[in-house]
Amino acid sequence: MSRARQEDRTGPAPARRWTARRAALVVAAVLGAAFVVVVAVRTPWTVLPPPPGGATPVSDDAGLPAEVVRRAEALAGDLRPASLANLLLGLAVSALFGLTRLGSRLVGALGRTDGRRWPLTVLAATVVLLLAGRLATLPISAYGEVVRHRYGLSTRSWGLWLRDVAVNTAIDAGLTALGLLALVALARWAPRTWWAWASAGAAALVVTGSFLYPVVIEPAFNSFASLPAGQLRTDVLELAEESGTPVEDVLVADASRRTTSLNAYVSGFGSTRRVVLYDTLLADVPDDEIESIVAHELGHVATDDVLTGTLMGALGAAGAVALLGWLLSWPPLLRRAGAGSAGDPRVVPLVLLLSAVGTLAATPVQNLVSRHVEARADLHALDLTGDAAAFVAMQQRLGETNLSDPSPPAAWQWFFGSHPTTAQRVAMAEDWLGLGGR
Repeated sequence: MSRARQEDRTGPAPARRWTARRAALVVAAVLGAAFVVVVAVRTPWTVLPPPPGGATPVSDDAGLPAEVVRRAEALAGDLRPASLANLLLGLAVSALFGLTRLGSRLVGALGRTDGRRWPLTVLAATVVLLLAGRLATLPISAYGEVVRHRYGLSTRSWGLWLRDVAVNTAIDAGLTALGLLALVALARWAPRTWWAWASAGAAALVVTGSFLYPVVIEPAFNSFASLPAGQLRTDVLELAEESGTPVEDVLVADASRRTTSLNAYVSGFGSTRRVVLYDTLLADVPDDEIESIVAHELGHVATDDVLTGTLMGALGAAGAVALLGWLLSWPPLLRRAGAGSAGDPRVVPLVLLLSAVGTLAATPVQNLVSRHVEARADLHALDLTGDAAAFVAMQQRLGETNLSDPSPPAAWQWFFGSHPTTAQRVAMAEDWLGLGGR
């Protein structure tokens, strides 16, 4: 066997390994810089200039009744510790398997790590490890469901809750297992450049997922029916035309099987684009308020937020995989995990841990961008409908029905808040009026 072929099978020589590792870090840095540029250019950092006399002060209660604010704060007080416990426990389980020999031993016990059966080992290890993490946090998730039932937010039976957990876990485990199988296969096929191929694949998956999610994933959790002909359907379709973002249909999702929360969204592209209304909206919400929330969602389409988010996601995923290529060529880390290389099935627990840590680190950045994007969609709703009263009424109704804390702690909002608070949204509508809005 030639030396070159032997290096392909056992890994590159030290000098080549260092060169490949440095290349992965450089590519990760370049993709990271491109991500930062896209974020800086495409994020609407300033949505409205201050009106004459200064911006409207953000109230603590967003104009909500005192009892509603009390219940919202009580709900948040019950759920926030559980959310943090769920997050930390999930990370702890990932670290237990990813940074100790326990994970590599588990992988070895599930099947051979060489020969022809290594793909089955990768698939089995990924599924078992994800199930272990899910089972560890299941009691906390069940507690959260109990709390939501107590406050009237959840209407799911426990059977439906378990079904939702099972379906979500199966989809997550299946997609993750296939992704890790591809990663390990690439690392075995191209030990020095696998991360480059995997980076391109990750970016392609993000783009593909954006198009497939509305037609593949959404139907797994909800049933949809066209909104019957009537004034509301006509108004929504006309609103979409006026926004410059025509839709193919207006659908109603059977969300009331699971929740009392109010929501609407626009999903799909081209011939699959549709407005989706929760059936909870149709019970007793006035049409002008429904149109306000639909106008907000149309704002995301009008400013290509989904396409921009897909680009950010593709760059972020590709950069993260390149960084993973750098980390998985660091011998001390591999030894800690009990893996020989990125092509060793025993690397699976470590990859799952690094993915969890990367996701957590990206969360405040994603939410920072999201809050500004959502504020721009709010402005679109105000401009499109010209109805600040309906906008404020809708935001207050959302806050009351969904029991959203109108003024959460600043640190919590910074890290976990994906939308402006109810109080901030009401203040923005006042600013819009101060700038000459109708």
